[in-house]
Amino acid sequence: MVTIISYNERQTESGKKFYALTVQGGVEMVLSHTTGNFYATAKKASIPSTFDEATCQALLGTTMSGKVEKKPCEPYEYTIKDSGEVIELSHRYVYVPESNASKTVDTVPNPSKSFSENGVEVIEGMNI
Repeated sequence: MVTIISYNERQTESGKKFYALTVQGGVEMVLSHTTGNFYATAKKASIPSTFDEATCQALLGTTMSGKVEKKPCEPYEYTIKDSGEVIELSHRYVYVPESNASKTVDTVPNPSKSFSENGVEVIEGMNI
């Protein structure tokens, strides 16, 4: 399970504004390589949305099935906020829906159930 903990206004390269939700996974205990002691942490990921700010505000605290996973990516520079140090990373944390949820999203609608209503194609109750 993940929880929506915050949201941020972002801007596309073309200048269009949108909101991204920040989700956080459950508490994990991690062993410090420096001290040898355990510390508590939680992985976070950002998910772009089509919601307005009021909807994002209302969603704070909502839980969703799925998890936050570390995924490899092309190397990029990251600035540590507290120290200002610039480091190179080659991973990102991404939200991964539960396997059952992703099957629902990836399902292609049955074309035999598509029809037109007033010139708008409808597939199994979804306007396209």
